[in-house]
Amino acid sequence: MTDNQFKISSSSILNMNPKDLLNYVVFDNPVSKAVLKPFIKNAPVSMPPAPVTIITERVPLWQLAAQQGPFIRLAGICGASAVILGAYGSHKTYPKDRAKELKSIYETANRFHFLHTLALFGVPLCRNPRVTGSLMIVGTVFFSGACYYHAFTGEDKFGRLAPVGGTILILAWLSMVF
Repeated sequence: MTDNQFKISSSSILNMNPKDLLNYVVFDNPVSKAVLKPFIKNAPVSMPPAPVTIITERVPLWQLAAQQGPFIRLAGICGASAVILGAYGSHKTYPKDRAKELKSIYETANRFHFLHTLALFGVPLCRNPRVTGSLMIVGTVFFSGACYYHAFTGEDKFGRLAPVGGTILILAWLSMVF
């Protein structure tokens, strides 16, 4: 062997990136090659990894949503009941002395009913759809139910359920985040 075979110029070492430099120091320099030669000849040849086949099939959205529980169907039922109650409330005659107050309470109940019905459509996309959906339904029934009852009868018998329902609705919205 000649001396030129073992020489590497200092400028070529300076031009190497860290990976190439480490590779040269550990494997490609003449000393490393001489030391590693007996081990490399007897080393088993590694097999290339098997190809991975990704199968994607189109699944209809309604089937994906149905896997997360009955919330799409419940949203349909809640939406229909919100429309029915909204129509009834717009044609109902309220006592003249409290008409403005009771109509306002009724409209609030119906607005929350509609809003949370729409939110039920997003429940299957949550991390914990059963928790979020259950909280959403219970909160809507408590809040809107208490307000509907108060607007229909003029009695505040279930008035304490409205703040509880509102709190449960807040928890339902927060459960979408966590």
